[in-house]
Amino acid sequence: MNARATPRRIAVIGFGEAGGILGADLAGGGATVATFDILFAPGPARESLLARAKSAGVRAAATLTDAIDGAELIISAVTASASTQVAADARPWLRAGQTFLDLNSVSPATKRENARLVEEGGARYVEAAVMAPVPPQRLAVPILLGGPHAVDAAETLSGLGMNVTAVAGDVGTASAIKMCRSIVIKGLEALTLECVMAAREFGAAEQVFASLERTFPHMGWSTTLPDYLVGRVAEHGRRRAAEMREVERTLASVGVTPVMARAAAERQQRLVDAMAAKGVVFAKHGYSWRTLLAQLDD
Repeated sequence: MNARATPRRIAVIGFGEAGGILGADLAGGGATVATFDILFAPGPARESLLARAKSAGVRAAATLTDAIDGAELIISAVTASASTQVAADARPWLRAGQTFLDLNSVSPATKRENARLVEEGGARYVEAAVMAPVPPQRLAVPILLGGPHAVDAAETLSGLGMNVTAVAGDVGTASAIKMCRSIVIKGLEALTLECVMAAREFGAAEQVFASLERTFPHMGWSTTLPDYLVGRVAEHGRRRAAEMREVERTLASVGVTPVMARAAAERQQRLVDAMAAKGVVFAKHGYSWRTLLAQLDD
């Protein structure tokens, strides 16, 4: 792919929340999009994922190789734990002229390893850090780019309608920004979860939220914010806990003991483990943190 040409053939690896939305929007913008997800294999999620891909106008590829063959732009949007394996699996099939956009929420060290693998395959590697939840803004979600190809990639991706900013010529800085931000964002989710668990037992939740509202007005503590923050853990806690373990690695690499990051990962993991043990499945319709905790009591 010419560094500044708008790619028309795109592969999205990982058809979860982020990959599914980006794939659908890129296909809606006229690109030919193929996707591969390990959950396309026979199993409980296969049929719903294939139906989502079909509805989005995205071709579900049978293999990773099939998805990336001939693609000008390859977007990796998998789980934190799978990001390096995807880069390694893709390496033998990558070609000069392809751009590999690594959206995964992983540590700078992991990004640098992914870059090494991709570049060994001959493709251009671009580090990407997604700086907000994807669903509300979809293709326009803010993304920071890093690496020697970041500036050219920013122009290319902007042509697709993406909201990207090149912030560094090295691989690692963009992800460091994301990892440090996650200490606050995912830490706030974990703190809120622990807060409501305790406040509920004391029958003091409304008073706690009223006090928080007075201290931090306009955030929504007395209305929607607690449900939103706890809901993010309930819906994506396993993935977010894995991301916080990447934050742990990031902090440890610069000599900062990751006390808060480690605790946030544990609190998020504990909730989804409790939900799994009770057979509780997150459903956005009718959800509230109160109903969720009541289900875990049953």
